[in-house]
Amino acid sequence: MILFNNIRIADSIPELLHQLKDRIEQKVNLQATEKGQVQSISQNMLLRLSFITGLSLTEERRTSEIEALKLQANVSTIHDTVFLKGNLMPLWSAILKLRYKNSDVDLDNPTTLRKAINYEIKRGAEYLLKSDNLDNWLLSTTTLSKTGSYGSIPKLSLQIGTYEDDITAMLDMNSTNISNTQVLIAGTTGSGKSNLLAVLVNEIRSLSVDSIYPVNFLLFDYKGEFSDPANQSWLNLFEVDSSCILDPIKHPLPFNPFKDFTGRTQNEINLYSTELATALSAIDSTKISANMSNRSSEAIINSYKRNQNRSITFDLILREYTNLQSDNEKDKDDSIKSVLKQLIRNNLFSKEDSVNLIKESFIIKMDAFPKDGPLAKAIVYFIISKLNTIYEKLPKQTISDELVELRHFTIIDEAHYMLGFENKPLRDLIAVGRNKGLSIILATQNMDSFKSEYFDFYANAQYPLIMKQQSINDGVIKDLFGVSGKEFQEIKEAIGSLQKGELIIKNPTAITLGMGKKIRGLRLNI
Repeated sequence: MILFNNIRIADSIPELLHQLKDRIEQKVNLQATEKGQVQSISQNMLLRLSFITGLSLTEERRTSEIEALKLQANVSTIHDTVFLKGNLMPLWSAILKLRYKNSDVDLDNPTTLRKAINYEIKRGAEYLLKSDNLDNWLLSTTTLSKTGSYGSIPKLSLQIGTYEDDITAMLDMNSTNISNTQVLIAGTTGSGKSNLLAVLVNEIRSLSVDSIYPVNFLLFDYKGEFSDPANQSWLNLFEVDSSCILDPIKHPLPFNPFKDFTGRTQNEINLYSTELATALSAIDSTKISANMSNRSSEAIINSYKRNQNRSITFDLILREYTNLQSDNEKDKDDSIKSVLKQLIRNNLFSKEDSVNLIKESFIIKMDAFPKDGPLAKAIVYFIISKLNTIYEKLPKQTISDELVELRHFTIIDEAHYMLGFENKPLRDLIAVGRNKGLSIILATQNMDSFKSEYFDFYANAQYPLIMKQQSINDGVIKDLFGVSGKEFQEIKEAIGSLQKGELIIKNPTAITLGMGKKIRGLRLNI
């Protein structure tokens, strides 16, 4: 059987797929209303559709055309799920051999085989873009059974690399056997941390976007790597395009960050006002007096009263805060007013919601803001707070006999800047997410960032992934792996010897049995 793996894509195909994507989405979204959900077709689906179409064509396969194809260098390969979906690889193998039975194309040659597969994809895409061929395909009626792969929860077993013994390293993200899907990544600059994030997102999206349970994501891009136009290929791997990038420098983020308390009790507003007042001081890392804290809480309560319990704005809070000051203080700025004025001046958020942060995928471009500054903290804090508001209204996730639905991942790169202060929305997000199919990936530079006076993220994480460290905290190793003596020293040495693209992960079997090595080393997929 032909194995469809490690296949680089030919130069001419991405543009053809882009045209085909536009053509299909224009047709399927003709009836979409302003409130209707716009349908988007994934890269995997486009590749599979084009491949099937190409194989269905009976015309002669021309060796010269196949050999003329140029495979792109230094790019990620076509994801294996394009061909593995539905356990159809044996069928694709048989049909491909049938189509080339009477040709002189040597499918035993790996390079020629990869070009032949690309040739079928290219032929199929070109055929669908001609005349009314696409209409004929789209108007064909297909019936999917309720137990078919499209209607089933996708199994999110992420292939992230290879263990030292050449066994594939998989992360089980949604079987009923695991308690949660929190992922922690600790790796210094140059360790391959960003590449690991890309692999995780690629796997999550590739395995889910073709199902009725797609897993969306929201990624805080502190370094600007994922939102850099030069890295457009990464967006393709994530099954998104440049429209997913939200840049607060250019446009306000398209939602109001505050809760709407219409029809809710006054006590809920009071509790929220206290939490928000604490956040305004924590965002700027300043100590405030009891009077300032009380005044900011009262200003938030008054803002909701003035706005009839609808979502408020920073301008309204500032106005009500100033009204509560004595006459000789109204023209003076204190810590709270300073933060509010920065948020107002930079116009970070819209007054109305125009997107749903869960039903779509987004990358928040953060590299223009000082990482430990108040604006960066405010962006992450209020977006996570908004996510919590959405999560609260979601029903529980779907559960089958073996799998649990995942809906969404929040991904924070350089998360250590968000872990060093009281961040209740982040803790709430982890707590609420367990029953709603929502999860989080936190990436930091050092292991000790995940345990602070405010929260122990290690205690709640299913997968701590440890990469090369600039410094190693002995206490964290002992807490994380429950080791001492010789075992402790072995793990410390293993972490100290890690190179770029290498990481260690807990060995759950050894930990459960109380015997064997408690860690496993692996090399990341590139």
